[in-house]
Amino acid sequence: MPVRAAGAESGAGAPGSPSEAMEELEHTCPQPRLTLTAPAPFADETSCQCQAPHEKLTIAQARLGTPVDRPVRVYADGIFDLFHAGHARALMQAKTLFPNSYLLVGVCSDDLTHKFKGFTVMNETERYEALRHCRYVDEVIRDAPWTLTPEFLEKHKIDFVAHDDIPYSSAGSDDVYKHIKEAGMFVPTQRTEGISTSDIITRIVRDYDVYARRNLQRGYTAKELNVSFISEKKYRFQNHVDKMKEKVKNVEEKSKEFVYKVEEKSHDLIQKWEEKSREFIGNFLELFGPDGAWCHVPWGGQEGNSSDEMPWFTSIVHIHLKLPLSRCSRNEVAECSRLFLPGRAQTAVPHEAALHPALHLHLGSSIRPPLPLLQKLPLPPSAA
Repeated sequence: MPVRAAGAESGAGAPGSPSEAMEELEHTCPQPRLTLTAPAPFADETSCQCQAPHEKLTIAQARLGTPVDRPVRVYADGIFDLFHAGHARALMQAKTLFPNSYLLVGVCSDDLTHKFKGFTVMNETERYEALRHCRYVDEVIRDAPWTLTPEFLEKHKIDFVAHDDIPYSSAGSDDVYKHIKEAGMFVPTQRTEGISTSDIITRIVRDYDVYARRNLQRGYTAKELNVSFISEKKYRFQNHVDKMKEKVKNVEEKSKEFVYKVEEKSHDLIQKWEEKSREFIGNFLELFGPDGAWCHVPWGGQEGNSSDEMPWFTSIVHIHLKLPLSRCSRNEVAECSRLFLPGRAQTAVPHEAALHPALHLHLGSSIRPPLPLLQKLPLPPSAA
C-alpha cells in the first residue's frame, strides 16, 4: 500500500519546490509464512524495518482485510512450558482472527518466569524451539517482557494482542493486559478446557512411582531420578513382579486359546465321525436293508438238494437283512454260525427267531461273510 511522504514547507505552487517532490513509500513488513519446510524465524533475525507509516487499525478494519503488503501484526505471549494442544489451539485462534495476519509469539525467559510464576520443566531454549515448530507461528520473540510497554509495541509494530479474556494478575497488577484492553488493542481467545501445563505436572506428581519405575526400566539411574537406594530396590522389585504377572497372564491366555482350538477341532472331528457313520449305515441299508439291492436278487433255490445241502435253512442273517443261504452247504452254514453266533458254532439254527439279537450290529461294524459263501451268491442285476 504506497504512502506519500510530504517534504519540507515551501511556497505553494513554486516549481521544483520540495512540496512537489513526493516520495512513494511501500510497506516492507515480513509476510506470513506460506511454506512449512523450515521453522519460524526469531524476531532479531527478521525484524520489521518498514519505513512506511504504520497507521493504527481498528478491529473492524482488520476483519475487513488489509492489503497483501500490510498484514495485521498480532502478538501472543506466554511461558509455553510442556507445549501442548491447548497452547496450539490458542495460537491457531490468534492466527485466524483476521484474514491477513502475521503472528508474533513472545516467550518469556527462565529468569522472568521463575521470578513471577515458578519453576519450569523445560528451559527457555527448549521452549523457544517448541514455538518455532508450531505451524501457526510466523515469528518468535525471545526474552519477551512480562508486561507489555508502549516501546515494545512500537518496536515490533504490533497491531493487536491476543490472549484469553480472564484477568491475569501478576507482578503487582490485577490484570497485566488492562492497559492493552483500554487502548482497544486486545482481542480475546478461548481457553481449551481439560488441558494445561499444571494439569500435566499434576498427573506426573500423582503417579510419581509409576513414572519412576518406568524410567528405571528404561535405563535411567537412581541418581538421575533423584531416588534413594531403598526406593530404587523397591521399584525394581515391583518391575520384576509386574513382569511375572505379565508372563502368567500370557500363559493363561495362550492356554485358553489352545483349549479353545482343541475343543473346536474335537467338535469338527466328532461331526465328521457322525457324518461318516451315517454314510456307512446308509450305504449298508441301501445294500442289505429291506428294500436293498440284495433283497431283490433271484437266488434260485431248488427242492431235492443233496444231503449236504440245507433247503430248510432259509437265512442265518437278521430278518431285516434277508441274506438267503439255501444254496450253502452245511459246513458253510456252520462256519457262518460260528462267525455270527459266538458259542453256538455247532448248533443247528432251524429258524430266524433263534438268531443273535445283535447280529445286525456285527454285520454293520466288522463281521463279513466268508469268501466262499459270497462267491456262491449271484450278483445283483445292476452289477452283472
